[in-house]
Amino acid sequence: MSAVPEPQRPVAAHDTDAQETREWLDALGAVIDSEGRERAHFLLEQLLEEARQHGIDRPFSATTGYVNTIEPEDEARCPGNIEIEERLRAYMRWNAMAMVVKANRHNPEDGGDLGGHIGSFASLAHLFGAGFNHFWHAESEGHGGDCLYIQGHVSPGVYARAYLEGRLSEEQLLNFRQEVDGKGLSSYPHPKLMPEFWQFPTVSMGLGPLMAIYQARFLKYLHARGIANTENRKVWVFCGDGEMDEPESLGAIGLAAREGLDNLIFVINCNLQRLDGPVRGNGKIVQELEGEFRGAGWNVIKLLWGSNWDPLLARDKTGALRRIMMETLDGDYQAFKANDGAYVRKHFFGRDPATAALVAPMSDDELWNLRRGGHDPQKVYAAYDRAVKHKGQPTVLLIKTVKGFGMGKVGEGKNTVHQTKKLTDEDIKAFRDRFNIPIPDSELPRLPFYKPADDTPEMQYLHARRQALGGYLPKRRVKADEHFTVPSLETFKAVLEPTAEGREISTTQAYVRFLTQLLRDQALGPRVVPILVDEARTFGMEGLFRQVGIYNPLGQQYTPVDKDQVMYYREDKAGQILQEGINEAGGMSSWIAAATSYSTSNRIMIPFYVYYSMFGFQRIGDLAWAAGDMQARGFLLGGTSGRTTLNGEGLQHEDGHSHILAGTIPNCISYDPTFAHEVAVIMQHGLKRMVEKQENVFYYLTLLNENYPMPGLRPGTEEQIIKGMYLLEPGAGHPGMPTVNLLGSGTILRESMAARVLLASDWGVSANVWSCPSFNELARDGLAAERHNLLHPEVPQQQAYVTEQLGAHEGPVVASTDYMKNYAEQIRAYIPAGRSYKVLGTDGFGRSDFRSKLREHFEVNRHYIVVAALRALADDGKLPATKVAEALAKYGIKADKINPLHA
Repeated sequence: MSAVPEPQRPVAAHDTDAQETREWLDALGAVIDSEGRERAHFLLEQLLEEARQHGIDRPFSATTGYVNTIEPEDEARCPGNIEIEERLRAYMRWNAMAMVVKANRHNPEDGGDLGGHIGSFASLAHLFGAGFNHFWHAESEGHGGDCLYIQGHVSPGVYARAYLEGRLSEEQLLNFRQEVDGKGLSSYPHPKLMPEFWQFPTVSMGLGPLMAIYQARFLKYLHARGIANTENRKVWVFCGDGEMDEPESLGAIGLAAREGLDNLIFVINCNLQRLDGPVRGNGKIVQELEGEFRGAGWNVIKLLWGSNWDPLLARDKTGALRRIMMETLDGDYQAFKANDGAYVRKHFFGRDPATAALVAPMSDDELWNLRRGGHDPQKVYAAYDRAVKHKGQPTVLLIKTVKGFGMGKVGEGKNTVHQTKKLTDEDIKAFRDRFNIPIPDSELPRLPFYKPADDTPEMQYLHARRQALGGYLPKRRVKADEHFTVPSLETFKAVLEPTAEGREISTTQAYVRFLTQLLRDQALGPRVVPILVDEARTFGMEGLFRQVGIYNPLGQQYTPVDKDQVMYYREDKAGQILQEGINEAGGMSSWIAAATSYSTSNRIMIPFYVYYSMFGFQRIGDLAWAAGDMQARGFLLGGTSGRTTLNGEGLQHEDGHSHILAGTIPNCISYDPTFAHEVAVIMQHGLKRMVEKQENVFYYLTLLNENYPMPGLRPGTEEQIIKGMYLLEPGAGHPGMPTVNLLGSGTILRESMAARVLLASDWGVSANVWSCPSFNELARDGLAAERHNLLHPEVPQQQAYVTEQLGAHEGPVVASTDYMKNYAEQIRAYIPAGRSYKVLGTDGFGRSDFRSKLREHFEVNRHYIVVAALRALADDGKLPATKVAEALAKYGIKADKINPLHA
């Protein structure tokens, strides 16, 4: 192969001394021929640096030619039996196709098509084959196992391989996407649905790449802190080129380079197609991604062309073929694979007389069979080998494939291939012939799965390769082998006791005190992972900087500006805090990595991620749902919560709905505590569930930045706090006095407490005040009781916990929170029959003002609670309605004020 092609003509047109240019190029070619490309690269870098020193600064180009990064002579040779691997791959292709087609042949009365995808796995079967056969380690003695983030749409191919391995039955394949009866397979990678199989949910585009980067970083964190040896583990991430348009896909690649995550390998399947059409019809997605990743500091390996292109490139003395490769648009490349060899000859090679002559001796069939690099097992192996051996940087493999490879006219390279899930008999026969599947014509109508006998060379090879790599993948660990005892509740005595006379604290301070005490526990303390997004000082956690340090793989190579202070900003190679900067998605991804470490690394870790509550579920809701799917365990803390508590921040920052969003995730247990002792009771109970019992739940607590006295724990209420409701202050009235029940949570519970005093002093009404740390848990309890009663009509009927608690206390009920009315409305069905139920909440956009003004604006302050209570008593016939009018006048509440929902 010629070392240096002639320069492109547009450059030569401005050449003032062509002979001198030729001499420089010849000199470079001589260095390449005699000393190699690395030496030539070094000299070029030195020349560029010298030029910069003299003020000559040319724009940086992060892209290279549209050819393979690895030269043929530099390829590591695949040690496997490529012929056997090809046959196994063919069987997997067939079974994956059959699974999807069978699933969509059901009677329309069953409810229509089940869906599924054939084209995605068809495009990257070679990429999976190389990994499963030669690179991807399962967890075994001496190896923690590689982490595989698999494209969701290729699940049929993964199931097809597991079927050949004997890990899945034919019945399960026949029940693809039919899970209700417990016999089927999930549509995509879902750990919740297949807890011993799938590790990571990836079909929500962009989340896989983002979570994988933080997973790779967390493995480095575990190793740096001496918790687990992870130095030989890799995180492999499969993405589609279309998926890279998701902001999350590229959002953290800078972090990966900055922290030198050489345990991270991205494999971007560049089949040039997204779901509806080309990714970049008028451009070149491979070049675009190369520039993005190389500019961010990644090692970039391009694999575009298969081995049968090598002789053509070697004979390309003028560089014409390379030029056409670069100039051809992705939309045209897609059209080439949707047509035939004659089309390729005319529209690709025919663009230049030199390239037309280059392929003149070749037949149209030979041109058609020129493969893209992703369908060449030798090339794929060489690319993977180079990636796993690279040190100091994350690696991205940009591998060109054909979507629907092998599907023929029904889908190969066509815009419709992603939605193709039904094949005709003719299509199936063509598929069978293309891949030489040993199924006779007579059997084709029933579309049988194919599995060779166990004693065949193919099956023996299949099992031998996985045995050499530690076992079968994907595989998920359900529980960690470790066992811990959570500190007793008494350990957190300082948080449980009443505050001293004249002392006030916030629930955020209570959380920090709880966390600080937990960090002192010799066993569990090192497993705590505090996660921050640049708000440590907001939440009063800066003391942890000095105490446990901030993780940085480089340590602290500078002198911090506050080094002379007790709580200076201390970074450390073995630091315990993960400080993510202003980056909620990154903080959540780190939390997920830690919260699933029991499964991915056999190490129980306890992550505590604290953030502005408004920037939790609203901002990273898809990640929170993925955490539920992954069976995460840990604590999310929504700081400065509620719509009236963060009083100076206004519309964007004030949260009135995070608990409603939290309630949509079935295994998220959420609380809105008011007092320090509630925080301690809830968190200690959560630790017992997640650490001791290894239950697959995670906790969300909202915290307040409002200081007030704390009453302390009243013994005997611990279980009631966990259930979501307990009597905080009983009414003090005499017999016959009208009675109401005031329910509240978070900061507005204190308004209910103040309303209790006003009701007694101004209106002669006795009020029971109930602390309700979780309306979500109360609602779930009520739903469970309803379901039990529906399905068990002949046994004693269950009673909702709310009904049980209020049943012994007469009077109507008023619930008030700093959240939308829907939050407390959830329990309406469980209020004892015949009682009025009024709900106050903060519907509408936020505002900036003093807390007292905001609570008046949103109609949740003590005066509105009193009015609501009087109205409920009037509705129940316990007071005249005139009392309500009197209260409105007394407290200056104007009936014609603007509804805050519409303000």
